Amino acid sequence: MQKSTIEVLPVPGARLHTETRGSGPLLVCIVGGNGDAEVFSQIAAPLAARFTVVTYDRRGFARSPVDSAVNDAARLAADVDDAARVIEHHGGRPAHVFGSSSGAIVGLALLAREPRRVRTLVAHEPPLVTLVPDAAHWIALFDRVHATYLARGVAEAMAEFCAGVGLEGLGLRDTPPAVQLPPHIAGMLARLPANQAFWLQHELRHYPRFVPDTDALRAAAGQLILAVGAEPPNGPLARPAQALAASLQVPVVEFVGGHVGYATNPGEFAPQLERLLAAR
Repeated sequence: MQKSTIEVLPVPGARLHTETRGSGPLLVCIVGGNGDAEVFSQIAAPLAARFTVVTYDRRGFARSPVDSAVNDAARLAADVDDAARVIEHHGGRPAHVFGSSSGAIVGLALLAREPRRVRTLVAHEPPLVTLVPDAAHWIALFDRVHATYLARGVAEAMAEFCAGVGLEGLGLRDTPPAVQLPPHIAGMLARLPANQAFWLQHELRHYPRFVPDTDALRAAAGQLILAVGAEPPNGPLARPAQALAASLQVPVVEFVGGHVGYATNPGEFAPQLERLLAAR
């Protein structure tokens, strides 16, 4: 695996763990609810042959500590600020941006607010459940999962969440103890409980309720690619992207794998993303 250059980027109220690989046009990857840049390592390495690939832990997650109490109401705006500062730190020219899940929500808010910073945004399965007809069902699910977290802890809450959205069987935490994991994967798994707790407490109820600025996104539609995973077809986490694409009258691109296809199918996902960005 290509080695990355690791930096700590000071931003107002936090310190961001960033990793940079390769050279060429800037590609910033914004992670989802795991909050940990390591999930992108398997696609970042091959993409670094063509791009300067920057991955980072979002603020509040294990390697990007915050300096004070978290203001949940202001977190998304702070995440958008952080993404803009990452781009600025790496030259400030418009960047390709790939955002996954909550990271796709951050990317959409960035594109709406600061389109000049974005060359292309690939927003992969943003869970914007307010855009789908059964929004009340999903909001109620996320509220129940949060209540489970408060009452019974991370493990039970994550099991309830994964069952509710069809993400059973990701299996990273079920690896038998005898299996010798690569150090970078073992490190990510060691950080996972704290990252999941932060996400359950400060993000699960808030980010899916975000209502995107469709007028601003429509004005920047030429910079936007909405993406979904192929598995399962028309899965629950793909539907918000499809609804947003219909509203903006932009196409939806189907990627290999499911909600985390970049981690489960990196050998196919990375060249598909590279071709998509190269065409832009």
